[in-house]
Amino acid sequence: MFDLLIQYIKSGRIKLDKSKFRNVTATYHDPCNYGRKAEKLFGHGFFDEPRWIMDQCLENWIDLYPAKMHQFCCGGGGGTMTTGYNDERIFYGRKKIAQIEAAGAQMLVVPCHSCHGQFNNIKEKYGMKDLEVKYLWELVADCLIEN
Repeated sequence: MFDLLIQYIKSGRIKLDKSKFRNVTATYHDPCNYGRKAEKLFGHGFFDEPRWIMDQCLENWIDLYPAKMHQFCCGGGGGTMTTGYNDERIFYGRKKIAQIEAAGAQMLVVPCHSCHGQFNNIKEKYGMKDLEVKYLWELVADCLIEN
């Protein structure tokens, strides 16, 4: 997904309007599978690619701390969304929500379906009901300039 979006943007096949979310504070979440797990299994975690895409879509966005290899898990991966241990899954996500809140983000961008579902399930529980959770590809689609 990252490589295809980067190819389309760099080649000019798609053009993006960075001003679309000018007044929105956005941030990016590094999913465990695309980051740490990919780094361990394949020798390459996808950390820089989504950030480059974010730079093409947004004038300003804030990286979370800690980030990349040290970022906190959201608690929604590894099949936890379907295990029935909802109280534990929701509790585990509290650290991630605190990290997002500390950044002052109004929009959270994620590339992972499990993370997307987790954040939409826990944001209200931790006082962030207005947090907009977007897929990375959705952000790109929202910023498209029609030719």
